[in-house]
Amino acid sequence: MRTQVCIIGGGPSGLLLSQLLHRAGIASVVLERRSRDYVLGRIRAGVLEYGSVGMLEQAGVAARAHAEGLPHSGTYLAVQNEGFRIDFDALIGKKVMVYGQTEVTRDLYDAREKADGIVIHEVEGTWPHDLDTDAPYVTYTLDGTEYRVDCDFVAGCDGFHGPSRQAIPKDVLTEYERVYPFGWLGVLSETPPVSHELIYANHPRGFALASMRNPHLSRYYIQAPVDDPLDKWTDAAFWDELRRRLPHDAAEALVTGPTIEKSIAPLRSYVADPMRWGRLFLVGDAAHIVPPTGAKGLNLAISDVHYLFKALKLHYGQGDETGLDGYSQTALARVWNAIRFSWWFTTTMHRFPEQTPFDQAIQDAELRYLQASPRAQAALAENYVGLPY
Repeated sequence: MRTQVCIIGGGPSGLLLSQLLHRAGIASVVLERRSRDYVLGRIRAGVLEYGSVGMLEQAGVAARAHAEGLPHSGTYLAVQNEGFRIDFDALIGKKVMVYGQTEVTRDLYDAREKADGIVIHEVEGTWPHDLDTDAPYVTYTLDGTEYRVDCDFVAGCDGFHGPSRQAIPKDVLTEYERVYPFGWLGVLSETPPVSHELIYANHPRGFALASMRNPHLSRYYIQAPVDDPLDKWTDAAFWDELRRRLPHDAAEALVTGPTIEKSIAPLRSYVADPMRWGRLFLVGDAAHIVPPTGAKGLNLAISDVHYLFKALKLHYGQGDETGLDGYSQTALARVWNAIRFSWWFTTTMHRFPEQTPFDQAIQDAELRYLQASPRAQAALAENYVGLPY
């Protein structure tokens, strides 16, 4: 098989890149190791930056997001069970949208099907070859038979554990990492959200987040040891701990019920540099991981797609290599801004092991300053809704 761009990974970033390329007349093939049902069953982030919504519009897949998504013009922060609001609209004139990653992926699948896009599922042993030549190719196995895709470029949209980053020589790659000493225990419940906007809570017992997927489906998190056994956290234990950490008015209004999903996720910051080697371009989690505080993971993947799509359009439309040559540097500049914001938000809102009363008082003072300073609030709002591409 021959195509212009071979995309490894059929999550939202791979599908979005494929859809954008199609609309620009550039051919692509998407290889995904999981089934479509599995991909659509993954529960992931649900807050889209304003720039991410713009990218969905550019791809022609934003209609359902605008119809069913929840625009948010602010968010709540809490310290010691008292909350205050950051008004994005008033501070910087922009919003975010709550619309689940699963729904974004579903919309992209529908668009690729409508356009007869090639998305090959349940492939095994995918590996890119000859990336440092003008004739790269990707091999994979399907139903016991090996296949080959010849292409001009390879886009590695295959996540942290995929083969793309592994194909870059170790002496070329520099990796930066910080692992946080706690995790997020998250639950999904068919209950109305406690607030119409997200609540991020700092508490001496640990962080909590009240979020939602839609008006009837709530997503809640509490900071917990990453190695805690899930059976320790009965529904009753989870709801009791969440109430302790939320602002008092939210705790009183909280509607509880059986949870339909429960998991503990580790937190880390990770960056791979460079994001390009030869004809290979890393996108999303293949190149960087952020802690979920601030919901930057999917949004960073979409910004990578923006830069790569723009570069490929220049290459095929005008023979201009500038975008391709500068992809890594350009994408990494925005990545590091998001890494910094996520690190700051995480360290400000969470309780760390052996944290002293002094450390807690510093966090309290940081949040009280934020509450009192419109300029500090504007800086948070600017980063939260997304820095410009």
